[in-house]
Amino acid sequence: MQDYPDYQAQFHQRWGHLKDAHVRALAWLLSSPDLLDQQSPVWRGAIVAPVLPSPQLLDPWLSHLDLYPGPLHQALHHAPTKRLGLYAEILFAFFLAETGKLFAHGLQVNDEQAHTVGEFDFLVREGEGLVHWELATKFYFFFSGAVSGQSGAPDLFSYLGPNLADTLGAKMKKIVQQQLRLGMHPAAKKFLPLPLLRSQALVKGWLFYRDTEAGRSGPAVDGVSEHHCRGHIWTLCDVQDMQECEGVILQRLAWLAPVQMAVDAVFGKQELLAQIKSHFSISTAPLLLAITVIRDGMAREVRRGMLIPDDWWDRARTSR
Repeated sequence: MQDYPDYQAQFHQRWGHLKDAHVRALAWLLSSPDLLDQQSPVWRGAIVAPVLPSPQLLDPWLSHLDLYPGPLHQALHHAPTKRLGLYAEILFAFFLAETGKLFAHGLQVNDEQAHTVGEFDFLVREGEGLVHWELATKFYFFFSGAVSGQSGAPDLFSYLGPNLADTLGAKMKKIVQQQLRLGMHPAAKKFLPLPLLRSQALVKGWLFYRDTEAGRSGPAVDGVSEHHCRGHIWTLCDVQDMQECEGVILQRLAWLAPVQMAVDAVFGKQELLAQIKSHFSISTAPLLLAITVIRDGMAREVRRGMLIPDDWWDRARTSR
């Protein structure tokens, strides 16, 4: 089997000492590569990659939190959720609150008729003003048959959501043209006691590719960072053909960081195949499989792939 792909290796090297799963997820959220290329003309100046804390500040803070994770667990207990996006928001809100930067999280804006205009994901203190941050944590599949550009080149709409209900292009259009403009709405003024300095989008996640497209550089798509987190797109047959295959099907809230777990918590190839077959006998929802190897007495993820049912590509073509 191929050894650590670049990102998983880097994550384990930097954060392998973190034991708590939620702290590791927060470490990924704060340190992983952005999905989007801030310098791309696609964004027309929209700020899609705000600056996060330096390693000199972040590393000791997370290491201490890993030793004493009680406050983070309490924050998660007070806002239980099965939604990955909301889970990421709670983690991020905890970090901002602990570092004294959080002014508001999930602040809803209503007009004079009490109609909802929108919601600020985060209002963050900066000097004498506020910064509006929209957080998106997304997982998309690259589908070369979803080309929308006239040039025939793949674009942001070539990335499909697991349930085929959205695309990276549609998501970013909504964020840039609607959500980041909330602060300019007249109804927002009464919710902003301090000057709003700017609005930014923080977009994290993983993009998945067929093995033939999953090289280090991958397909060149305008607006997507060259260094984003990558995974594979696999079918049941792909797993059957793997020479070595030990790992675990990840529950949705465990999708963020490369996984690290006890050796006896992972499954062998035949057990994984049985789980996959059982799932697809009753559902068409993709599964996330993390392939692991033993390092320093722990099972650590070395690569990951989204498992799709056999008819997923046909449904993807129809949806486009």
